[in-house]
Amino acid sequence: MIKPIAMRDAYLRRIHRAMDEDVKIFFISADFGSPVLDDIRRDFPERFINVGVAEQNLINISAGLSLEGFKVFAYAIAPFITMRCFEQLRVNLALLSEVRDLNVTLIGVGAGYSYVVSGPTHQCYEDLTLIRSLPNFKLISPSDHLVTESFFDYCLETKGIKYLRLDAQVLPVLREHTSRSLVNKGFELLKEEGNDGVVLATGYMVHTALKVTAKLNESGYKIAVIDFLNLADFCLTELLDILKHMPLIISLEEGFEGRGGLDALIRSTLSNAKINTKFLGIGVRPGYSFELGSRQELHEKVGIGENVVLKRIQSQLLDN
Repeated sequence: MIKPIAMRDAYLRRIHRAMDEDVKIFFISADFGSPVLDDIRRDFPERFINVGVAEQNLINISAGLSLEGFKVFAYAIAPFITMRCFEQLRVNLALLSEVRDLNVTLIGVGAGYSYVVSGPTHQCYEDLTLIRSLPNFKLISPSDHLVTESFFDYCLETKGIKYLRLDAQVLPVLREHTSRSLVNKGFELLKEEGNDGVVLATGYMVHTALKVTAKLNESGYKIAVIDFLNLADFCLTELLDILKHMPLIISLEEGFEGRGGLDALIRSTLSNAKINTKFLGIGVRPGYSFELGSRQELHEKVGIGENVVLKRIQSQLLDN
């Protein structure tokens, strides 16, 4: 049994080890820390900068260092590294990478409702939509710390801009091992039996998808589960080979429903491939709430909790 750890710690450990061997790796933080980050700052002070609470400047400096040949990792809270500095993302990274070679990985911690007690200012339901809107960005959304770790080499070696969307909570481990082939494919079929349909989920919602489909199994339904890991760089042919045989396709995300996130990606994929299968996109009901509660309680209220997801899928299955 693999003991789960925080996604950010797993990833920062890989960065720390690599910095000892690769003098081109540079780390920048927007006044955001962790115990592992303390080791990076101590051991590599000449390649570490804390810019303070200044995410726009974080992006400016990241672009400049990358132009000088560094492989840059920029680290901040997810809503701040995406929304607070969106113009800098567009101009200094997405646009500039059209004409210059850049290698920048943005590490955003706090996807979805993972900062559950901090309210909507620190929660992040819009990043899937915003990052998907930017050309030249890769969008990586892991479901456990093993997958997070496995994407390090991909981020280090792949030129361009990568956004790594990490959960702030320690999540259960969903697999015993990962491989480079998994990273290259961009998704994983975690649960293969799917005569009645398939759920494509990303990040935290993969855990919900597995729980919901287990309950559906008890009712005799066989629903497959795909862990969608890279929303901008995945093997389309292999994905279509799975989807074209499914009578029902469901997307599940911890982002606003119908606002350009995973549901839009799957809809366009099906449309381009001329697959006319019934589709159900499930996400957060658009709107903001200041209520407190557990993550599960908040999910039920906004439409992505286990119970409400189960009912919506059951309704679709009964209509088939």
